[in-house]
Amino acid sequence: MSLFDIILLAIALAMDCFTVSIVSGVILGRYEWRVILQISLLFGLFQALMPLLGWFGMTLFAEYIVSFGHLIAFLMLAFIGGKMVYESLGPSEENSFNPRKLVTQLLLAVATSIDAMAVGVSFSAIGYNTLSSLWVPLGWIGVFSLIFGIAGHHLGIRFGFITKGRIKPELLGGIILICIGLKILLF
Repeated sequence: MSLFDIILLAIALAMDCFTVSIVSGVILGRYEWRVILQISLLFGLFQALMPLLGWFGMTLFAEYIVSFGHLIAFLMLAFIGGKMVYESLGPSEENSFNPRKLVTQLLLAVATSIDAMAVGVSFSAIGYNTLSSLWVPLGWIGVFSLIFGIAGHHLGIRFGFITKGRIKPELLGGIILICIGLKILLF
């Protein structure tokens, strides 16, 4: 794989992180750098680790990863998104989706990176035979996911006012997460 191909792959994998980060930024409504960096670092970490797990698991669990990875990602994102939609319909004080919570951040990081596990399976199939050969693509994947996470938060915070008063951010975010899950499941 050329460096150009690796960068395109890293950008493609970072898109889910970017979208979720926009939603998180809208919900935060202001710059909370600890939260933004924590979520973005988790996105970068999990996006880089999941292909590694896929690569390691290629010989043991390849058929399960390919068969069920999309379903697991869909179920996680549908659950989180459904919960957000449900909570957005109640009184605003009861909305519990909170991107400041570590549990929420971890769930989002795992859910958005499960499809990256299949990339690790493909790495094994296209000739990445040693652990040392994986550092370059994994590094680029992690870095782009981190950068796109920060950029998504910035856009969500900066332009989230557009949705204020028109639609609840939690409702919009829930719908977006469900759509991302459907995209992963169907394509």
